[in-house]
Amino acid sequence: MRISLLLVLVIFISSCKEERPNVERQYLESNWSLLKEADYSLISDSVQVPSSVHKVLLPFIKHPFQGNNEDSLQWITEEDWIYETVFALDKETLTKEHITLNFEGIDTYASIELNGHEILETDNAFLNWQVDVKAFLEEENELYVTIKSPIEIEEQKAEANPYTLPEGNRVYTRKAQYQYGWDWGPKLNTMGIWKPVYLEAYDDFKIDDVYIKQNFVQDSTANLTAQIKLSDKRTELLHYKIKVNDSLYWEQDYQPKAQEDEFEIHFEIPQVQLWWPHNIGEPYLYDIEVLVSKEGKLIDSQKLKTGIRTIELVNEPDEHGESFYFKVNDVPVYMKGANYIPQNSMQDLVTDNHYEKLLSDVKEANMNMLRVWGGGIYENDIFYEKCDEKGILVWQDFMFACAMYPGDARFRESVTNEITQQITRLRNHSSIALWCGNNETSEAWHNWGWQEGRSQAERDSIWEDYRAVFQIAMPKYVSELTKEPYWESSPEYGRGNPKYEFEGDAHDWRVWHDAYPFEHFEKHVPRFMSEFGFQSHPSYEAIRYINNDGTINIKSDDYSSHQKHARGNELIREYMERDFPVPTNDRDYAYVSQLLQAYGMSKGIQAHRRARPYNMGTLYWQLNDCWPVVSWSSIDYFGNWKALHYQVKRDFENVLISNVVENDTLKTYVVNDNLETLKENLEIIIKDFNGNVLVDHKIESRHSAVPATLSREISFIALKTLNINLTDTYVVSKFGNQTVISFLERPKNLKLLPAKIEMTTKQIENGFEITIESDVFAKDVFLNTDNKGHFIDNFFSLEPNAKKTIIFETDSEVEPEFKYKTLNGLMKN
Repeated sequence: MRISLLLVLVIFISSCKEERPNVERQYLESNWSLLKEADYSLISDSVQVPSSVHKVLLPFIKHPFQGNNEDSLQWITEEDWIYETVFALDKETLTKEHITLNFEGIDTYASIELNGHEILETDNAFLNWQVDVKAFLEEENELYVTIKSPIEIEEQKAEANPYTLPEGNRVYTRKAQYQYGWDWGPKLNTMGIWKPVYLEAYDDFKIDDVYIKQNFVQDSTANLTAQIKLSDKRTELLHYKIKVNDSLYWEQDYQPKAQEDEFEIHFEIPQVQLWWPHNIGEPYLYDIEVLVSKEGKLIDSQKLKTGIRTIELVNEPDEHGESFYFKVNDVPVYMKGANYIPQNSMQDLVTDNHYEKLLSDVKEANMNMLRVWGGGIYENDIFYEKCDEKGILVWQDFMFACAMYPGDARFRESVTNEITQQITRLRNHSSIALWCGNNETSEAWHNWGWQEGRSQAERDSIWEDYRAVFQIAMPKYVSELTKEPYWESSPEYGRGNPKYEFEGDAHDWRVWHDAYPFEHFEKHVPRFMSEFGFQSHPSYEAIRYINNDGTINIKSDDYSSHQKHARGNELIREYMERDFPVPTNDRDYAYVSQLLQAYGMSKGIQAHRRARPYNMGTLYWQLNDCWPVVSWSSIDYFGNWKALHYQVKRDFENVLISNVVENDTLKTYVVNDNLETLKENLEIIIKDFNGNVLVDHKIESRHSAVPATLSREISFIALKTLNINLTDTYVVSKFGNQTVISFLERPKNLKLLPAKIEMTTKQIENGFEITIESDVFAKDVFLNTDNKGHFIDNFFSLEPNAKKTIIFETDSEVEPEFKYKTLNGLMKN
């Protein structure tokens, strides 16, 4: 396709240029065309890059997120596609000594042609590809990127392999594995130029990379090394400067004795302000700039933000087995958080606002760690920047999940490039706490039956391919390139091995997959729980969106196609029958499914936290969704908080009051994640559902102090001595300014009273203020509206005649119609 000179000029004018001293960067973002390769038919001539073929096709196809449209769109991945554009370069740029074309990410198999010259073949979506193109450039340029279907390529690679690998042909392609379908996601195997494309032009040399390596902190002074990598080897005299927060901290002339492209600068920051996870300190970030001059002329500079902190994974034998916890700045920190998956099956639909909102929701829920799961993507820079700013630690999986991978030379080379590039890209981020080799691969090989029916030679060969990547290459490069710890595979032991309770990190899926009762969480606590979860239905908004008729019908064929777990609906019902009333209409059923999820997961989270310091982390599965779906998430695809997210906000408070009934005894624990001892009175009040006080149990602060960073059982009450009916009561526990409500029976056994709810609203600056009051105890009050917005609190209990005020945040000035549900209204007492 030829594009007119006028269009070339328009593209040139609109192209984004990013300039550093001596370095000019021109992004090729707009005015791409997408064509179907088979017949060269034009799909669109106004494509923006980053791009996926699926997104470009959205105006012409049924949306894959609605109904069962996913099934009819598999042809997209079977085709080859062409992206093409033209761009202009001015004569001044063309005279630069070096001009490179950079693709930050191509999904996945592509051949690239510039002005009739084949310049690149790609085969890994996680690689940044850079090509010297100076010899091929003109004032007007044509760029063609042909994206090939992965299906036939994967089949050829599978046929060439001497044995069949578990989990299908996806293992042969280095791209996001969840795109092949998961038990919470669709099969939408995207293709495209999924990350930015730009030209970089410069004379002489440029700074390729700066790594601020922290050596040690002593007497409030941070000793640091700036490792600087230049674009080529140098011998001449250069002048280096380092600025910290715009102040000059170091400068020196340096002339290498031999050709060198790497240089180290040692410098110090006195009175250093450390970076902390947000729940125990300030996540302070320094602005650091490295400047390089030659003969008095500034050649290049690079700026970055980084925090000063140490992080250590303590994995040592102890009297119980083997510890697993993180020390930040020499302080053991309890990790509270969730597993994160990509925010969309089409990554080019994810905006900066999506990152800001989701990570704000993470911080708002008192989480201090996210695990970036190994079947997704290495996230965009903004994800890690926001985690740095908000004080959220990142457990970073390498992108390998639930599969054994090939061991041919090209695969090994590609993976080596991938892991070294990603470590180098992310290592300045203070939020990175851990590099983990894979998700469940070792566990699966040893316990999922993958070795059955194979010869010993075949088993040995597949395991040696595993060892070469995860036990040899990855720890080597993590050790060489960064100071953060490495962990081979998550979990160290799964539920099939009794060691999972006593050593390393655990994925405990006996609840859910094995249908164990929620009480299992309270009896079997591991050292660090890195995965556990339970499904629920999403918001009414998501259900309506899925159904082509816009109804809240969870039995429709449309909706059923968004339940990807074979036994999902059956398990939700089985657990609901154990613990909750089972509604007969779909609105109530979706509501109770969220109560059920929050109830069960809260049992696990609180049991883990009560066990501190034996247990030092709880990361539930999963934070978010990549499309509207029935899943384990606490926030649905549209950003709506489920009951679980409101509950984990309460359960992840730094000070947690946790009640548990064991052997007819009410035990009360206080968990203290703060760095100071807490000295407060503890009061436990048992009331009936009309609000009458039946028991008032007080413990003075001198007997209820809780040391820093510990959990302590403060009170136990023998329930048989109280002469009360457990089904007619609730418990109010107060410690300092913390108050929690709990129960002595499972929800379905409670004799809740019919509640008369009064609700008033008034408009405020950022939304609406809702005041709600009940004449009797109201359990699990769920406020909802069809208007888009966010309730700052929801799914809460309301004491009799006690007013509660809730803010509904919204951009709309039209007063919504607020509705409510309570568990009281579903009981048949």
